[in-house]
Amino acid sequence: MKYRSQEAFTHVQADKIGVLISNLGTPQAPTKQALRPYLKQFLSDPRVVEVPKLIWWFVLNIIILNIRPARSAKAYQTVWTDEGSPLLTHTKHQAEGLAKRFSEKYGDDVVVEFAMRYGEPSVSTAVESLLAQGARKIILLPLYPQYCASTSGSTFDALAEDFTKRRWLPDFRFVSHYHDNDNYIACLADKIQAHWDKHGRADKLIFSYHGIPKRYLKNGDPYHCECHKTSRLIAEKLSLKSDEYMTTFQSRFGREEWLTPYTDETFKKLPSQGVKSLQVVCPGFSSDCLETIEEIGEENCEYFMHAGGERYEYIECLNSDDAHLDMLFTLLVDNMQGWKVGDDYQQREQLAKGLGSEK
Repeated sequence: MKYRSQEAFTHVQADKIGVLISNLGTPQAPTKQALRPYLKQFLSDPRVVEVPKLIWWFVLNIIILNIRPARSAKAYQTVWTDEGSPLLTHTKHQAEGLAKRFSEKYGDDVVVEFAMRYGEPSVSTAVESLLAQGARKIILLPLYPQYCASTSGSTFDALAEDFTKRRWLPDFRFVSHYHDNDNYIACLADKIQAHWDKHGRADKLIFSYHGIPKRYLKNGDPYHCECHKTSRLIAEKLSLKSDEYMTTFQSRFGREEWLTPYTDETFKKLPSQGVKSLQVVCPGFSSDCLETIEEIGEENCEYFMHAGGERYEYIECLNSDDAHLDMLFTLLVDNMQGWKVGDDYQQREQLAKGLGSEK
């Protein structure tokens, strides 16, 4: 095997710390042609779909990829903006906001990039950029507050796969979750409170998280527990009673049982139980995307209103709110403890050349 070399390396370049944030991913365009390779990459990940490989290859390539791309393209068209995919746009703005904060505190000693687990920019592309800028230490923060093997675990897999092909590996740290981080909880509680101050409260507040197959929980994935802990901590921060809020799970796929209660089925039943107004927040999503804008903001709104609901409000994700970026910045700095920034690269250059180095 031929390992990738760091061809741009020079002893003149100062060592830096690289910060990499990542999110799930997005197709390059809201078209059937763009959705097919994106969905194939996403659904081919064994962390996402834990089904025997041969069986799943047939289901994915013969059935799903011939049906779902066109359907998904129509959904993406409803949320696409002039800047492109909302998820890509928000993640880019988050990276820019973090870069500004690191620059203000550390000057040029910290460099920031963002990546998508599926699609572009890839994790490998972002790592290559950080290394080319002189990063010798890299911290990776997947923007999934609650750990799940299908998200955070898969992101680690992507980085590990990249590292297996490199000759020179940087020091590395990985933030696997922050579901109960005090600043994260405060950010979400403040966002909800600000919405209440402007619009008033509803009969019930729903915390809707992306679902996973129930057997993943039974096999030891902590995601379900971390989602419920996040909900409980936010509820405590807002002094909510147990009957004033609910945790549900959305976006199920396939026929097997997923984490319950299901968001869509819950919304269809609540009006008959006397709940006529709903407010919904998605604490598992750091950025608004198809699953929040279209699925929660539109599709599930229709379910609730058609079932007899009278008022429905979706509370946006934290996105690139200043409070959110401050929280992420603090989280990253806390996890960089012990890493020094800056070095005497000029002396290093002299010593290296004294030993015969050409760079």
